[in-house]
Amino acid sequence: MDHSAEHHAYIAEVWRRFEEVQQWAIEHWPDAAHPISSSDFVEARKEILGLGQKRGGGQRQEAEPADGGAQYIDVTPTPWP
Repeated sequence: MDHSAEHHAYIAEVWRRFEEVQQWAIEHWPDAAHPISSSDFVEARKEILGLGQKRGGGQRQEAEPADGGAQYIDVTPTPWP
């Protein structure tokens, strides 16, 4: 099995297991007055489907610090003036 096929099989298995957990969560939700539905899991589905896109073939976008890359990357947004 090549890397691509293995990767797709992994994502398919994650998806299958997620669907099982989602169904269990919906059936066992303790607050009957405020039930949940599959629409409550939209963001989780996006994350799972994004697994195939986030990894650029195992290559990093930026160099490691030892290879001349940044020692610190500031990810905190600048506050509004």
